[in-house]
Amino acid sequence: MKILKLLLWVIIFVQMGCQMKPKKESIKFKVPEKKQLKKVTPKPYKAPYLNDQNAIPFFYEYAQKNMENKVRIITKFGEIDVLLYDNTPYHRANFIFLTKKKYFDGTMFHRVVPKFIIQGGNSDSPKSMKKRREIGRYLLPPDTKNGNSHHRGVISMPSSEIDNPHKLASPYEFFIVQQSPGAYHLDGNYTAFGEVIKGMDVVDLINQEKIDKREMPIDNIYIKIRIIN
Repeated sequence: MKILKLLLWVIIFVQMGCQMKPKKESIKFKVPEKKQLKKVTPKPYKAPYLNDQNAIPFFYEYAQKNMENKVRIITKFGEIDVLLYDNTPYHRANFIFLTKKKYFDGTMFHRVVPKFIIQGGNSDSPKSMKKRREIGRYLLPPDTKNGNSHHRGVISMPSSEIDNPHKLASPYEFFIVQQSPGAYHLDGNYTAFGEVIKGMDVVDLINQEKIDKREMPIDNIYIKIRIIN
């Protein structure tokens, strides 16, 4: 009997000891949630409204940040590739600026002088006139002392139609010399700022188009211009 009582006490003691053992608590780590970063969309660059006071400082800075110098003029007759000269930085920058603004899209070769030039960049459409109003009203000074000459295929800038003794250039228009070997009587009066490197056959085709008394083509010759470098 004593042995049974002893065994009973041992069993009770063991059971109580098991119950008194502390329970191991599992430690849970919270993984911090990844915060989604908001995408910051940069604001599109907005050029100032250009006028005769701020145009040159603007294009001086623009020329240094926008180094492109090749454009493609697209017409129904084909494409004309043009290299813009680095030694006429304001005129190059102006042309690149207007191309990036897509100003030229929808304008025309609006003037054709047989065996002399084709002139583009103008249009009487409300859309083109609106673009001009939004970009600004300004003229560019001539840059004629850099050695550039009006050879066949040279692109140059016409003077403004306003009373203009200093031959300030209309920044929205340009002309390409079709005359062979060139139109050298224009040197010193107009700024040659580039040359055709591909597509003179297209220039010749446009120069052969029928025109009215105002030297405007009978059939509209619309253009688009794109940067190709």
